[in-house]
Amino acid sequence: MVEKSWSVAGVPLCVAAVVAATIGFSAVPAAAETNTWLPVNACGETGFNPAKEPPTPGGPVLPPIPPTIGIPIPYPDFVPVPVPGPTVDQTRVAQDLPADPCADPCPDLTDEIEEPLPDAGSSGSSGSSALHIPKIEIDPQPQTIPIPVPGGPGPAPQPAPPVQINSAERGTLSAALDTPAVGDVRLVSQLTGHGSENRTDKRWQVDGTDLGITWETKPGEVAVAFGDTFGKDWAPPGAFGEDWRSNVLGHSTDTDLSDGMTIDSMVQDSRCHAAEIIDSRHINNFETTTIPTSGFAIGNRQFLSYMSVKRWSVVPGMWYTNYGGIAYSDDNGQTWTKDQHAKWHNIFGARFQVSAMVPQGDYVYMFGTPNGRIGTIGLARVPVDQVLNTTSYQYWSDGTWTPVSEHLATPIIGGVASELSVRYDTGAGKWLMSYLEPIGGRIILRQSSAPQGVWSDGATLVDTADYPKAYGGFIHPWSTDKDLYFTMSEWDSYNVYLMHASLR
Repeated sequence: MVEKSWSVAGVPLCVAAVVAATIGFSAVPAAAETNTWLPVNACGETGFNPAKEPPTPGGPVLPPIPPTIGIPIPYPDFVPVPVPGPTVDQTRVAQDLPADPCADPCPDLTDEIEEPLPDAGSSGSSGSSALHIPKIEIDPQPQTIPIPVPGGPGPAPQPAPPVQINSAERGTLSAALDTPAVGDVRLVSQLTGHGSENRTDKRWQVDGTDLGITWETKPGEVAVAFGDTFGKDWAPPGAFGEDWRSNVLGHSTDTDLSDGMTIDSMVQDSRCHAAEIIDSRHINNFETTTIPTSGFAIGNRQFLSYMSVKRWSVVPGMWYTNYGGIAYSDDNGQTWTKDQHAKWHNIFGARFQVSAMVPQGDYVYMFGTPNGRIGTIGLARVPVDQVLNTTSYQYWSDGTWTPVSEHLATPIIGGVASELSVRYDTGAGKWLMSYLEPIGGRIILRQSSAPQGVWSDGATLVDTADYPKAYGGFIHPWSTDKDLYFTMSEWDSYNVYLMHASLR
């Protein structure tokens, strides 16, 4: 394991923290002349800072004029899509990490190959400050049109669960709690990518990823699920690369989160390569990706809610889903099965496409939004022994737990929300909910005595004025009523960070 100590530009963290306390980030400028704030892990590797950089001395610097400007021209690209798809390869390989946390376990796979610098030639003016006019180029962009064709035998059919409708039941609203008293919020550590405490790029070829959804798998262990993941060919900003996995999964037994979260292992499909645990067709306009949205355990079975994304929208923050579904694992997350019946199909903008599921008492509660980031939050519940039976779900609708009426679920909170994370705090006897509120540009926290509300007003956990392209905000299950730990993603650096908020 990597020792969880951080330094910045060679300055021990204990010294750096004094300097950085005023901005809530455990770092000091890497170099005074660059005014850049970067974390450095225990192995001396530089990471990514998601926070807003200090102002540039002398005022803002205009971005350079690009040498070429591409004009996108879409054209149809007809792609045969076998249905059913190919058999999913669930090969798993145990990891073998060296004793030295700074030694690379697979240098032959993860070390970069030095590429020669391109020849500038004689036509450019890279050494000159003279104004140049960019070249205009046509940028053809294929638009996939999937054509279903007969495929292989596909997975064996799963027997449908019996129809088991639970009758309608009136519910009650609890009195609203006070707004959560959020104190100091600080960035604890970078969890993934180059320069992270876990060196995920060198250990599992996880160079760029997001989300970081955690849940307790058993006493003393949590799982952490990440979204679209890319290997060593990834480069910022954003989610791009050839070594693309729609999701990966790690495990952690780190109980001291004050200095970061050590990831002990990840599910591997080959040496030093994190596996895609929930398969995806990776075909635009058919099934682009499958992204986890929450996880939980009931007995020895692990569950993941996920969304099957049909395509991304040209509008930032929007996407279109095929359905929201549930997958399960009976070997502690090594292999997963998509349940063929536990699905909420996207019909007329259905809610529960992006869900957060939480077991509590006799029920599992499902909080859900439509696809994209401009939906409202609905609520459902199901007996713990009927999680995979969609006919057993009851939906909160105007004060009644109503069966088989997902489209009638009424919002439990005003306003729009996305990327929900919900936790029941057993010690405090209350519910906590965090989510991205895109209109205000912040990750907020609410609390309630009951899942249906009334929910408190929202307190700010993260403001995009401080972290310009932050999203996510997934609560760690070992948080307390005084110390809230959560993961945050940032688009440009496209990696995951552990955050801490003091609750008064």
